[in-house]
Amino acid sequence: MATQALAVSVPTVGAYAVDPKRSTIKFETRHMFGLGKVSGTFAFRSGDLVIADPPSQSSASAEVEAGSFSTGSGQRDKKVRSKAFLDVASFPMITFRSERVRSDGETWVLVGTVTARGTSAPIELRVTSAKTVSGNLAVTATGSVDRYAHGIKAMKGMAARRLHIEATIFATSSEAVLLQPPRAARRPS
Repeated sequence: MATQALAVSVPTVGAYAVDPKRSTIKFETRHMFGLGKVSGTFAFRSGDLVIADPPSQSSASAEVEAGSFSTGSGQRDKKVRSKAFLDVASFPMITFRSERVRSDGETWVLVGTVTARGTSAPIELRVTSAKTVSGNLAVTATGSVDRYAHGIKAMKGMAARRLHIEATIFATSSEAVLLQPPRAARRPS
């Protein structure tokens, strides 16, 4: 039986560190009872990606600055950063940790957990592109975050329940993460 090729190929095996200055998370959601569109960004603080062979053993983690929430509307941004929504004073980081990687027949899916405002909830991120160029990794993944799952329930109806996200990640090869277990120590002869 032939194996169907995935639309997104597996990048070069290795460990990579996210470059926060070149990486971003874009989001889109609705407001005004679904009538208006809101777009914005979050900034990465750090992250690590390990591309393994087999790909199902790969992993990813990231930290995002909650206070970096930006839509271009100062009043809205201040409200979302407040205690009513993200409460960035008490919870300055939003984190992601993958638990497994699977193929859905078309692409790779990172199944993991997002922790926002101190509450963890599951998420699936679909990898829409991945490539390595000169030892650097570029990955784009999309998913949906349910703010209610994180206890963020202010302004129901006025602010949408879900944020549709697109993470664009640029990462450099890293020696900091080991891909293989260490060899047994040699005894002196």
